[in-house]
Amino acid sequence: MHDSRPANRAHLSKRIIPCLDVRDGRLTKGVRFQGNEDIGDPVETARRYYEQGADEIVFYDITASHEARGIFLDVVERVASAIFIPFSVGGGIASVSDMRAVLLAGAEKVSVNSAAVRRPELIAEGAAAFGSQAVVVGMDVRRATVSDALPSGYEIVIHGGRTPTGLDAVAWARRCEELGAGELCVNSIDADGTKDGYELTLTRLIADAVTIPVIASGGAGGPQHLVDAVTTGGASAALVASIVHYGTYSIPELKSFMHEAGVPVRMV
Repeated sequence: MHDSRPANRAHLSKRIIPCLDVRDGRLTKGVRFQGNEDIGDPVETARRYYEQGADEIVFYDITASHEARGIFLDVVERVASAIFIPFSVGGGIASVSDMRAVLLAGAEKVSVNSAAVRRPELIAEGAAAFGSQAVVVGMDVRRATVSDALPSGYEIVIHGGRTPTGLDAVAWARRCEELGAGELCVNSIDADGTKDGYELTLTRLIADAVTIPVIASGGAGGPQHLVDAVTTGGASAALVASIVHYGTYSIPELKSFMHEAGVPVRMV
């Protein structure tokens, strides 16, 4: 199961992954998890990013209420028929049966976050059932005072950034890998939606602590930020949202910049 992970990240193409936050079946965007506004249809948006050359797409059901779940599986099915690149789905996934439903709807990967913090065995159960490559752990992280409990100075928070856990981010990353996660998506709440750049210290700490791929998330404002994430930050991929949703940059523009900066990317 664990042999599906890349052995050497240095020579692999770096990925650009648009992130689509979905609420009640509609695409939405906020800043630091606040002030979300409706910005369009997730299926049409996913198709556009696929056609532009995105390497993968991530969907998060940000309210993940029981009522929205049925709507969201319908969205997953429609996206699966519209794009031909890997995509992962997160939000409210708390059991192997939840994972199975999302994968059967057409996703390649499931992303678990709060539920995995509450019950870490979920990661191992998902890896055993579907393979490590199908299990992504999303980590929402906030800067904290360095202490014996938080030696890295970064704390895991759950429930959309509302609930601190007392878990050290680096220790949790290592535990997720041990349990069988195939990938980590490290989202800095401090940087989220600010367009000031990724939290490179955090990203590098996590990337150096594990051998599985790390996705940098939160803060992309321009193409240099993506280059920084996969070089200085050591990430395998960069998540983007605002800068592509609002048309500031297209995916081809981002990839061209990265290519010219010497970063290996899959050109379309």
